Order: sequence, then C-alpha cells, then structure tokens
Amino acid sequence: MKLVGEKGVRRILMTVAFSAISALLLITLFIINEGLPFIFRYGLKDFLLSSDWNPAAGKFGIFPMITASLWVTFGAMITGAPLGVAVAIFLSEYAPRPMMKVVKPTIELLAAIPSVVYGFIGVMVLAPFIRSYFGGPGLSLLAGSIILGIMILPTVISISIDSIMAVPRSYREGSLALGATTWQTIHMITIKASKSGIIASIILGLGRAVGETMAVIMVAGNSVNIPHSALDSVRTLTANIALEMSYATGMHRQALFATGVVLFVGIIILNSIASVALRKRTSKR
Repeated sequence: MKLVGEKGVRRILMTVAFSAISALLLITLFIINEGLPFIFRYGLKDFLLSSDWNPAAGKFGIFPMITASLWVTFGAMITGAPLGVAVAIFLSEYAPRPMMKVVKPTIELLAAIPSVVYGFIGVMVLAPFIRSYFGGPGLSLLAGSIILGIMILPTVISISIDSIMAVPRSYREGSLALGATTWQTIHMITIKASKSGIIASIILGLGRAVGETMAVIMVAGNSVNIPHSALDSVRTLTANIALEMSYATGMHRQALFATGVVLFVGIIILNSIASVALRKRTSKR
C-alpha cells in the first residue's frame, strides 16, 4: 500500500509539473501565432527600426518604444544594481546575523508590494520633485528609471546575499591570515568568488524591469518619441501594449501581439544569460 501511495503521489506531482509547463507552452504558442504573421507581413526591419507609430494610418514602427524600454531598463540598473549589491555586501559581511535575519526577509517583502503602489508614490512624490528641481514634465524617463530601480532591489539583494554567503568561509579566513583587511578580503576574494551570482541577480532584476507595466504607465509620461534627455516623457513596449490593447482591432491588434513577441524574446535572452551565470556559480562551488 505504501508503494502504491508513493507512486500515486509521484504521478500527481508529475501531472502538476507538466500542467505548468503546458500552460507556459500554450501562452508561448498563442503569442507567437498571433504576432509572427504580422512581423512577416509587415517586415521585421520596418517593424523594429521605424520610428512612426500611427495605427490609424497603418504605420507600426516600435523603435521609439524599444529605445525607451532600453533606456528605462538601463536607468533602473544604474539606480538599483549598485545600491542592491552594496546592501547585500553590508548585510552578509558587516551586519550581525540577527540583524540580517530580520532585514533580509523585510526587504524581500518589497517584492510583494503591488506595482501600482510604486507608481502612485512616483506620481505623487517623485514626479513633482523632478519637475520642481530638474524641469520637464516630471513624468519622465528619469522617474521611470528610479521607480524600476527601487522595484528590482528585492531581487538583486536577495540573490546577491545568497551568492555571497555561498562563498566558503575558508576563502575569507585565508585572506585575513595573509594580512588583508576586511574590505580587501571582500573586494578581492568574496565579490570575485560570487561575481557570477551577483551578475545573475542583476540580470534577473532587469528582466523584471523590462516586463513591468503599471508603474511605468503611471510615471513615464507615455509619449511615443525617442528620448533625447532623461527628463523626456517616454512609452515603453509594455506600456504601449497595455494602453492600446483594449481598443485595438485588425492589424493594430496583431502589431501589439508582435510587440509581445519582441518582449518575450528579449526576456528569454536575459533569463538565459542569468541561468548560465547561476550554473557557472554552482559549478565553481
């Protein structure tokens, strides 16, 4: 009876696992089926490199949105990655263990805050601050970058701490025994040994930043143009899909699904790079 029970549990778990994979596969096939025919018909070059987005006139160039997404993501990395890695180093190397056990879960709770809350704070606090002290409309590339930089902090901090804590203690003890200071040990030994995990945390954080929608809609301004300044209003790929899908029909709707295909490919590339970095860390360990 025990053997039969174990087999039954195994089959149930296998069914659940394959159902999750099947759902992901169906979503992928649906997006590709809806978006790829439009890309082939309209032309990949015109779709990706044209700057003219005017669905009413049959023009579907997403280059301004691609540029905006890249700049917002880059800004989020500049804002969130150094702060996240610094916090991870402090908590894992300097902070007392009881303090880290309290602070780390608290930081991870930030990931559970709805993105609309971040967007609301950006609209009410950050955008007026930027408008008053730097100029421009306030709702801008800069505001979007800062908000996304804050939103990726839990991912960067959590995975970076795990990577740093995975470095064998003997590495630190050997460095200190040779006369290195604590900071020299952290800089030359600990960070280098955990580098692949830290890089993976940043890439996974960027994956979230690329796919974020609601907060970006609220704080970025949603103007379809190529940004020439951090104070310009922009519209990202995700924001464009969310704003226009409710009323899109025909080729317009297909163009939005094609935009989803572009996003899907970009996020797969980022996640693949992160997976390679994590496997590299595991093999070194």
